[in-house]
Amino acid sequence: MQSNSVLYLSLIVPVFNEVETVDLFLDRVNRVFECQVSVRLEVVFVNDGSTDGTLDRLLECQKSDSRVRVVDLSRNFGKEAALTAGLQVATGQVVVPIDVDLQDPPELILEMIAKWREGYEVVLGRRINRDSDSWAKRVSATWFYRIHNKIADPEIPENVGDFRLMDRTVINALNALPESRRFMKGLFAWVGFRTAYIDYSRPERIAGTTKFNGWRLWNFALEGMTSFSIDPLRIWTYFGAMVAFFSFILGFYIALKVLFLGVDVPGYASIFVAITFLGGLQLVGIGIVGEYLGRTYLESKRRPVYLVRHVYEPGDAEDCFLSSKGMSAHRYSKSGSL
Repeated sequence: MQSNSVLYLSLIVPVFNEVETVDLFLDRVNRVFECQVSVRLEVVFVNDGSTDGTLDRLLECQKSDSRVRVVDLSRNFGKEAALTAGLQVATGQVVVPIDVDLQDPPELILEMIAKWREGYEVVLGRRINRDSDSWAKRVSATWFYRIHNKIADPEIPENVGDFRLMDRTVINALNALPESRRFMKGLFAWVGFRTAYIDYSRPERIAGTTKFNGWRLWNFALEGMTSFSIDPLRIWTYFGAMVAFFSFILGFYIALKVLFLGVDVPGYASIFVAITFLGGLQLVGIGIVGEYLGRTYLESKRRPVYLVRHVYEPGDAEDCFLSSKGMSAHRYSKSGSL
């Protein structure tokens, strides 16, 4: 059972070209927490290489709100890297990743905190209505969860995004993971811990447009399936054995036919179909092997997950910098000392 004393809460908010939504998001968060005297809040915005006025807008908001911290990445590294940066920088007892577009209602955080006080270390926001998503996105998401959970371990909770509350113990476990190719939904599930669910309906975006298109979602799905399962590789062993078995049966049949009926001239069409079919299967198999080989190659480089250009702390007289380690954030003063 968690204590009812003052709770230190960190919100992690990745942003990429979201200048229209920042003020609306902070106004909504302020309305939720203005009467919560038992909650000490920090809002960690991770600017993922925005090219509009998002960073300037964040710095303006910081002048009037000392709870705002801004992590400015050196370029666009993607949402998974931005989440990783936020997890490294956040200082709260509990941490909640949340989208700035308010499709994840901040009001649910109070219910999550109540669950956390009951002893749960992870509280997931589960979408029970995705009418705000397009038909194609809903169908593809459904099939992704089904296929992923059939071949991967551990299973990812269906219709659960990044919106969740996590205890500091969970954050420490996530920050200790050394991999650089990070599929955060899978990592969230992999670390485990006691988990509760809160259901909600997902509303429309308050402003702006989504930065995910079909191609990005497809690559995201491939990343998830190859991160937590080797079944796409293993299946080709069984498929190859099956093809070899049928080839043996066909060869035995042709040999008997030649012995008893003589030699006939085979058709070009059947040869063409067989060669192109098997050749296509071989190329698909090589492509899947390449996916895993590419991941291994990129991991072997040990490049950081992200690089931080600047961290803007409220009330600091000096500029604050983070090291470019990406996985272990240290704060430096201008003199360079730790």
